[in-house]
Amino acid sequence: MTADQRASQPQSLYEAVGGEPTFHRIVARFYELVAVDEILRPLYPEADLGPAEERLRLYLVEHWGGPAAYTQLRGPARLAARHMPFRIARTHRDAWLRAMRIAVDEADVAPAHRDRIWGHLATVASNLTTHDTPSTLRMR
Repeated sequence: MTADQRASQPQSLYEAVGGEPTFHRIVARFYELVAVDEILRPLYPEADLGPAEERLRLYLVEHWGGPAAYTQLRGPARLAARHMPFRIARTHRDAWLRAMRIAVDEADVAPAHRDRIWGHLATVASNLTTHDTPSTLRMR
């Protein structure tokens, strides 16, 4: 591919928002909020949120056109299957979306790109909601 052909290629959202540093900011801020949220924190069985943070960051980077590190590390995303062992209620979804909204809004992403990211996150969160109300969480 020539330089002119590359220049005419549409830019991925990953590139348009500034690449990995932007997704790092979003996900790091999100997990800062998770760590102190009484609804969200119990959803993460690990004492260290670092591995969950890395998985989400790698997923978002790859989803939006960045390196395929998530797939290399974990295989295909299969988000529904990966979350099936957990009881995720609307209350959890809403708390997750509140924290993610703050993280995305604080990342200083152009409104059109922010809206695309947000739309995807809201859809995924709704699709992973498994119950109307919380109950005893099933942990792995």
